[in-house]
Amino acid sequence: MAAIANLTIDQGTTFSSDVTVKDSNGQPFNLTGYTAAAKMAKGFASTRTRINMTTSIATDAATGVVTLSLTAAETTALDAERYVYDLEITSDVGAVTRVIEGLITVRPQVTT
Repeated sequence: MAAIANLTIDQGTTFSSDVTVKDSNGQPFNLTGYTAAAKMAKGFASTRTRINMTTSIATDAATGVVTLSLTAAETTALDAERYVYDLEITSDVGAVTRVIEGLITVRPQVTT
């Protein structure tokens, strides 16, 4: 079962959040040979707004750290409302595991 964590993004800013993937003993999971993918949407079944977040696994994959990020231009394009998101890792043999999911609240920026 995936962990649940809710995030907040300030519209118009660069967003970055580190997620540490842990094994069943609570230790960092070695992500060597894995890829990561994160997506967000206005709803679980929404086909209208789906955004792929940039993901990167730490240089030292043994730390279990995956960074989720969006550029300032990408967050500017987001509507100021709630989204759902998840992060999945895929092993070198194709096994997919959802490691975290939750809500993202986008807070509006002041526009001119």
